[in-house]
Amino acid sequence: MQRKDIARQARVSTALVLALALMWGCAAPETATEVKSPDGRIAILFALDDSGAPVYSVSFDGKPVIKPSGMGFEFKDQPPLSGGLEVAQADLSSFSETWEMPWGEQRAVDNTYNQLTVALKEKEAPERSLVLHFKAYNDGIGFRYEFPAQAGVDTVIIMDERTGFNLAGDHTAYWIPGDWDIYEHLYHKCKVSEINAIKYRNHPGLAQTYIPENAVNTPVTMKTDEGLYLSFHEANLTDYAGMTLKVDTANLSLTSNLVGSDRLGYKVKRALPFETPWRTIQISETAGGLIDSKLIVNLNEPNKLGDVSWFHPMKYVGIWWEMHLGISTWDYEGSQSMSSFAEGGKAGSGTHGATTANAKRYIDFAAKNGIGGLLVEGWNTGWDHWTGFDDREGVFDFVTEYPDYSLQEVVRYGREKGVEVIMHHETSAAPRTYEQQLDTAYALMKSLGIHAVKTGYVGKIIPAGEYHHGQWMVNHYRKVLEHAAKYQVAVDAHEPIKATGIRRTYPNAVAREGLRGQEWNAWASDGGNPPDHLPTVAFTRMLSGPIDFTPGVFELSLKPKPNNQVNTTLAQQLALYVVIYSPIQMACDLPENYEGHPAFQFIRDVGVNWEHSLTLDGEVGEFVTIAREERGTGNWFIGSITNEAGRDITIDFGFLPEGKVFDVQVYRDGDQAHFRDNPGDYAIESDKIKKGDSRSYHLAPGGGVAISLMAIKK
Repeated sequence: MQRKDIARQARVSTALVLALALMWGCAAPETATEVKSPDGRIAILFALDDSGAPVYSVSFDGKPVIKPSGMGFEFKDQPPLSGGLEVAQADLSSFSETWEMPWGEQRAVDNTYNQLTVALKEKEAPERSLVLHFKAYNDGIGFRYEFPAQAGVDTVIIMDERTGFNLAGDHTAYWIPGDWDIYEHLYHKCKVSEINAIKYRNHPGLAQTYIPENAVNTPVTMKTDEGLYLSFHEANLTDYAGMTLKVDTANLSLTSNLVGSDRLGYKVKRALPFETPWRTIQISETAGGLIDSKLIVNLNEPNKLGDVSWFHPMKYVGIWWEMHLGISTWDYEGSQSMSSFAEGGKAGSGTHGATTANAKRYIDFAAKNGIGGLLVEGWNTGWDHWTGFDDREGVFDFVTEYPDYSLQEVVRYGREKGVEVIMHHETSAAPRTYEQQLDTAYALMKSLGIHAVKTGYVGKIIPAGEYHHGQWMVNHYRKVLEHAAKYQVAVDAHEPIKATGIRRTYPNAVAREGLRGQEWNAWASDGGNPPDHLPTVAFTRMLSGPIDFTPGVFELSLKPKPNNQVNTTLAQQLALYVVIYSPIQMACDLPENYEGHPAFQFIRDVGVNWEHSLTLDGEVGEFVTIAREERGTGNWFIGSITNEAGRDITIDFGFLPEGKVFDVQVYRDGDQAHFRDNPGDYAIESDKIKKGDSRSYHLAPGGGVAISLMAIKK
């Protein structure tokens, strides 16, 4: 590991002032300074304008990416902090290290950047201070605000943050609405000037939603007319409100629009000193470069937990999909099925899914097929009153089983078979009830040797006036993560706050949902997820962190739900194990749909923890091809998926190690495959491949290809 930290007082050269004057098209601001990425291609330019307001801009290869944009805050009971400032000090520094992911898309991560730190102070009373931190990487930039300790002020209440992103053109954007309560919208593609988030305010299929402005959620990805790819997001979201980006369609600009609290009447309340999350822009000449970027995790603090070897990346099965298909129910009485929610009535099947006998059936299947985990939903009391009710406080008990389920017996049986139980905690968006039981519930898990939990927050947050993505809930999610760490438990959060790279600091944050997932295919009235959904997700939501998408549907026509189907081919369902990254990957279909199926061998073989990952090719919303090397084995796996357009792809295997030959199994779309008309048509072919070889494959509409490359041992 190498590390350097060189600081020097920043000087503003005559050439820089002249360059600023040309960029601004007016007299140069009184103070300016610049920091460039290590390769010199990305530049961040900072200045104070004539009113003493901070302004920054970003360029790539000398061409503007972000035109001069404002920075500032509005407070309660204080004047705005947006002008009348002067530079007290400006410093440049450099930093380089290589750190190791305990689990992840790759083992070693390069963290090299140049940094500009600017200390500002008001010229007149009350002479408040503000520090700006800018970091320039080869794959993008990040900046944050620091509020230092200062006389006469111990706390600030932020009514809004006014960080601007003035775009250099009317880019093509891939976006979901800036919903304060949920990320489960379909992505839209249009010019920035055409974004209309308000149009999606009243989605009938969402358990909770609130879209107050024409804003987008992050990550939001864009492509310029010149072919440059940008993605706007945030990193290290800690004790702060989540950021949406308000869109000015006329002026082609974005402005930070924090999620608020109707209950408390503000956006953020913080005691001094503190730092905000990083505002980030990933910049790449290729779409795949966005996926390969490690900007978001690099902008987080190092691992605070130390050794987390108690968590093992794994594949798992679960009592879950059968509920979405309406075969069984979460609650003991048998009234709460996903079918009943979608149709507004009662299912009345009377078949409880989470029974001891059913759990043992899944464990037997997992053990037989080398799958390490079992998720059981609906095991605990409360499911008969968990959603659609206002009085959800105190409903769920996170230690009390239904009469037909024995947690201890299922754990014992799983341990005997080598299968770990994954706990499930649905909170019904009543976080105070959950917090009251955190220690009891997690102590139970530790006593049973359970090291992973899937949490859920379906519904409108209680207390009323709070939203899933506001500061109050951001702090709740972090509290759960910290409690889980004390009990050696990893968290897979559903209905979560967005991923912002905190998995580097808390490696027990292993996965989260935060998108329109697989279950929408089973009950959505709008036809489910369209074929372009996942080729878009790979370049948008996945940039923020691991996704628990639950791939692996083999019975794609969904016979129990004749009005629904999965809009992919079987080969694409296999490819998702490589394309959509998570250290826990579910084989989500029913065991009987896997039994005796030759294609299930890929799920048995595919890795979940990676030494290297490479995005070989792709275009947002169209297709993506990713290769990953499994840690500890030297085996490689490749996944490629496409939208509704069939296409031919060619893979150059030049990334393979020199001198090794691999036994290859190719799971491809059959000649008649089509996501709608013939999704189950597939073929398996054997091959031998070495470095320097290339192969071409045809992807059917909505299709894919999954490839396993097993190193031949000499």
